[in-house]
Amino acid sequence: MTRPATPPPSPPFEVTRLLDTATVSVREVCCRGECRHRSGEECTNATHLVFPYRGVYLRHVGSAQTVADANHVLLFNADEDYQVSHPVAGGDANLVLQLAEPLLRELSPVSQIRNGGRAVFRHQALRIDARAQALVALMRHALRQGGIEPLEAEGLALTLASRSLGPRTAHVPGATRARQRLVDRVKVLLASDPGRRWTLADIAADTGGSPVYLTQAFRQVEEMPLYRYQLHLRLARALDLLKGDDDLSTLAQDLGFSSHSHFAAAFRQTYGRTPSAFRALTRRPAATG
Repeated sequence: MTRPATPPPSPPFEVTRLLDTATVSVREVCCRGECRHRSGEECTNATHLVFPYRGVYLRHVGSAQTVADANHVLLFNADEDYQVSHPVAGGDANLVLQLAEPLLRELSPVSQIRNGGRAVFRHQALRIDARAQALVALMRHALRQGGIEPLEAEGLALTLASRSLGPRTAHVPGATRARQRLVDRVKVLLASDPGRRWTLADIAADTGGSPVYLTQAFRQVEEMPLYRYQLHLRLARALDLLKGDDDLSTLAQDLGFSSHSHFAAAFRQTYGRTPSAFRALTRRPAATG
């Protein structure tokens, strides 16, 4: 009797090509997040800007680690070894942007680039602002449904890169390694359940710091209060979900907002338009030729 063939294991991640031009390459990379401990050494042959928009993971370069969540852009340097781990279940999704080398150098402030032949970033990640988050969502939705011309997509990609790398909108965390690791634990905790109404006592119990020390350390490292950081994670999750969700009241509740009006007000203050208006942008008809 012949045994049925065992199906091959599914790959740990899925890559979708969204745009390829001489200037810009855009990919969507979704990972199942099954590796709780550090993965094997990985490397990329080109520098990439990686924008996580769903889930959370850690990227390790040597002894340094970076929390990858929707408030950051990760800077993957060409020919630089790294490892990835997933401290919480659920996987992750990312928009990956690769620019031609001359454009990357032109857009990057001198303070961000190491001296040398190729464009190599000094830092592993930068915190991005609300407009960059919105650009990630708009570009991803438009490219997925074919509702954007290549020229417009290239312009959006360059704007996103410029805004994410620019000194006025990007923030480099800075503090002692001990404080940075404590804040990393807090960021993983917040990103693991954006809809939960955390209290300082809850966070302190999970991370091992006092409420006072936590608030001081977080503000020093991220230059923003804990609540504001969590709010941006919640709203970034809304950017991901709005296109397919018609029940905004339930979405607001799932994301931890006290009411639909609270959610709508926070969204409009952060992104400059209402959730309904943003959803309309993501649902615009595909271009026809």
